[in-house]
Amino acid sequence: MSSTILNDDQALSVVPSSRITTYTEDLISPIRTTCPYCGVGCGVLANIDEAGVVSVTGDPEHPANFGKLCSKGSALAQTLGTERRLTQPYYQNKQRTIAKGQPTDTQPAAWEAVLDDIASRLNNTIVTHGRDSVMFYVSGQLLTEDYYVANKFIKGFIGNNNIDSNSRLCMSSAVAGHKRAFGADLVPSNYEDLESCDLLVLVGSNMAWCHPILFGRFLAAKKRDPNKKLIVIDPRRTDSCEFADLHLPIAVGTDTHLYNGLLHYLEQEGCGDKDYLKQCHDVKPALEAAKTWTIDKVATACGISADLVQEFYALVAANDKTVTAFSMGVNQSASGTDKVNAIINTHLYTGRVGRVGASPFSLTGQPNAMGGREVGALANLLAAHLDLDNEQHRHLVADFWQAPQPLAAEVGVKACDAADAILDGRIKAIWIMATNPVVSLPEADKFRRALATCDLVIVSDCSVDSDTVKCADIVLPAQGWGEKSGTVTNSERRISRQRALMPALGQAKPDWWILSQVAKRMGLAGFDYQHARDIFNEHIALTAYRNDTSQDVSENNQPRHLNLAKDLSPMVVGAIASIEESLNHLKQQNKNVFSFSHDAYDVMTPFQWGGARITPSKTKFIAITPPSHASIPNRHTQRLSSKSADSKKK
Repeated sequence: MSSTILNDDQALSVVPSSRITTYTEDLISPIRTTCPYCGVGCGVLANIDEAGVVSVTGDPEHPANFGKLCSKGSALAQTLGTERRLTQPYYQNKQRTIAKGQPTDTQPAAWEAVLDDIASRLNNTIVTHGRDSVMFYVSGQLLTEDYYVANKFIKGFIGNNNIDSNSRLCMSSAVAGHKRAFGADLVPSNYEDLESCDLLVLVGSNMAWCHPILFGRFLAAKKRDPNKKLIVIDPRRTDSCEFADLHLPIAVGTDTHLYNGLLHYLEQEGCGDKDYLKQCHDVKPALEAAKTWTIDKVATACGISADLVQEFYALVAANDKTVTAFSMGVNQSASGTDKVNAIINTHLYTGRVGRVGASPFSLTGQPNAMGGREVGALANLLAAHLDLDNEQHRHLVADFWQAPQPLAAEVGVKACDAADAILDGRIKAIWIMATNPVVSLPEADKFRRALATCDLVIVSDCSVDSDTVKCADIVLPAQGWGEKSGTVTNSERRISRQRALMPALGQAKPDWWILSQVAKRMGLAGFDYQHARDIFNEHIALTAYRNDTSQDVSENNQPRHLNLAKDLSPMVVGAIASIEESLNHLKQQNKNVFSFSHDAYDVMTPFQWGGARITPSKTKFIAITPPSHASIPNRHTQRLSSKSADSKKK
């Protein structure tokens, strides 16, 4: 569905209202919450009238969208229907369900009984097959509080790193590229840079379709100043191209070729920022790797004219205020990380990083992929932007959590390897939350077969229509948008509240509650959460723990940019909870940096951690060797055979 931009009047006229028949509580209307669709993180006002009818408009005070909503966000009220919702836990015969394509031999269960059973079966799996036999597969649809508990549960207490997110499919290349270039997973820029830049380059991003609110902000700025330029780099002619001053339809998989050539061109033209380059490492190897990529060679590799390449390079060289925004067309590739670093190299060379209107900018696809990265919910990440491969970092997190054993150093099973890990017997139990990997994973049929053979498959979801639900032994009803309460982080590092509009449907529960209840029943300490606020407070405390950027690195100090206590301290004056209200396991460790009171968490306004922009202090060039051949688009052999047969008939 196209995500066109609607003004406020249009939004009001096109959104059908949704009646909440179970709504009884007195809530202040409108309720400020956040759109759950994409990584822009638009603020939403949900209005509930006396009859319980919900209507949705954009929040004019939210700094991501200033009242604008795309067509999908404007239709959020339509998602509040109850017809296709999971409302109670149940067991099912997954083999028969998979065969028939619909739930078969289902047995409803009470929460107490099913939680006890899951805890017992996970404990037995660990005793019989070892700690590494359990895996969690989570989602950018989870709230940060859900993510935090899942990550703590498996890495700190089950004792392995077998947790991965569907963000593996979209943002893991950006994470790895950021860490290689900046030393941490940092997004230096913000949305204002899209308006402040003189040149916006979109690489593998159809912003007009996928991030229409951001695209609208740039177009409005371009209307005010027609001298601003837009370049689109995409093999396809997308909607974004209709507004572009230049379109480079490069061959699929040649982004690294193009950007190696750009780095070489910038060096030849004397565009290097000498002062900025003094802080950069490995400049010479990157320039050496790029020096053979002349304009003619790039043009041949990319399948476009040399004149087009020359025009693109000249525009980038001439515009100090350049933002390069990249998304799935860059990230979803076997060489995605190299593509990210090829782009970042050109920004490092020109010093265009974390400056007004000048930065590389990764555009996330899911509403809380960024929150998952902050709490470390990937198989190769650690919580609070700490490094899994750093022993001191692992000790820091284990100490904070009071983990019963050291954190594992080995990278866990990643999403795309999960099917093989199940089929070869390494994974005996998998818990899937808020995602539909039977549809979304590469080799999805193989993953479906793997789930059919797995000893224990638990699925937490809100929708009965999920194909993955049909592959579960145990199905758990999770809360959906409109019922959840917690936080999300958007593409510009801005944390916003998502607030409940209605009571949970049926027996649906928050994901963090389900996880915590199982952890406690497994005999694990440190999961005595009563409210999402408790988890957010612990997340704040961990980001601040042994984090003093004014001091050198030591065993007791691991400085890092992510420090929510520092970012939030101006907001919480007079709104801090007493230590008596803090979690027991934090009180015992005297790790009470500060805690949001219930009221303060409830009214928390959106904020950017790390400030408006981040200028990384440790930067590194990555020497890129482009693949010898461009990527070949996937072709379905059966469809090709059908087309061939059809052509023969003609």
